[in-house]
Amino acid sequence: MGWLNALAVLQAHVSHNELSGLPASVTGWIFSTYAFLTLSCGVQAGPIFDAYDVKLLIIPGSIGMVVMTMILSVCKEFYHFFLTFSILGGLSSSLLFNPCIATTGQWFNRRRALATGIVCTAGGIGGIVFPLMILYGEPRIGFSWSIRIIGFVCTISSIFACLLIKKRLPHNKTAGAQMDFKALLDLKYALTTLAIFLAEFAVFVPYSYISSYALYVGWDTQMALLMNSLLNAGAIPGRAIPGFMADRLGAFNVFMVTTLACATLILALWYTAAESRAAVISFTVLFGFFSGATIALTPVCVSRVCRIEDYGKRSGTTFMIASIGVLVGTPIAGTIIKANAGSYGGIIVFSGTMYAAATATLYWARGIAAGWGLKVII
Repeated sequence: MGWLNALAVLQAHVSHNELSGLPASVTGWIFSTYAFLTLSCGVQAGPIFDAYDVKLLIIPGSIGMVVMTMILSVCKEFYHFFLTFSILGGLSSSLLFNPCIATTGQWFNRRRALATGIVCTAGGIGGIVFPLMILYGEPRIGFSWSIRIIGFVCTISSIFACLLIKKRLPHNKTAGAQMDFKALLDLKYALTTLAIFLAEFAVFVPYSYISSYALYVGWDTQMALLMNSLLNAGAIPGRAIPGFMADRLGAFNVFMVTTLACATLILALWYTAAESRAAVISFTVLFGFFSGATIALTPVCVSRVCRIEDYGKRSGTTFMIASIGVLVGTPIAGTIIKANAGSYGGIIVFSGTMYAAATATLYWARGIAAGWGLKVII
């Protein structure tokens, strides 16, 4: 799952090399479609997970990710990247993301948030390692071989995953492979899903454009691409620590604090950073930390407003809806950049506003689900 956290370095590379003749509003579809399929196809993976053995999902998903990475190493044209990374990679990733999170939720109850957070740190580790392998491998062995080596790493990781992951609960044969529209009639679940939609809408803007922003303000290529690794370095503790705190203070409470912190960092620090390296680096690491909860706590929050037996379908439905924001978020950001003559100020305000709206919606959902008091834990 490290590719989902390495979008910025790929976006920056292809935009300045293979696809340098295309605007960001076009190349952005490559990466937003990958993230969209990763989340949206969970609506099918979720019910299949409920009804059958998890290995029916993770084995083909693992094979697909390895094949995608190897083919990615020889891509040159827009349609090459779109068919390989966006379609094959996104579909394969969706077979891994939802089932791995759902499996963790079955094995833990009291420490579910912490366990989920620890599992999600793996994506952050990949988000550090993959960009560094590209950054330091490309000048020595070339971009293509750097990607192939990442493919070998994915192969080894996938073998261990397929051997170790298994379900705890019995199969639920009544699970249907469709969206659970009736669940949206439950206001607390619907508001939780809306809040996650807004947060996912916002989070992939910095994740996709932080390296391109660094290039825009005049940084050298090596330092600009390194920002993706710094972002994920912050995200590793940012996924585990909020999970640990959520088990004690409540997942909704911790999620609200982190989304508010993200909105503040984007609007107060990134927007005013300009060319200041200290400010941009500080924002990158701090945002990585606080945004980690956007990935780690979303499935936990869903589990707080549904029965554990319905978790696979409910989480798949939530991620399907959230994926719409992911799909259009990056291209919209690219269009805003183009409309502002290359300036990144517009997308910074756009992302920060979405995070602020997510905070307000989470508070609303929490109030309906458990009450409005400050000491309420859910």
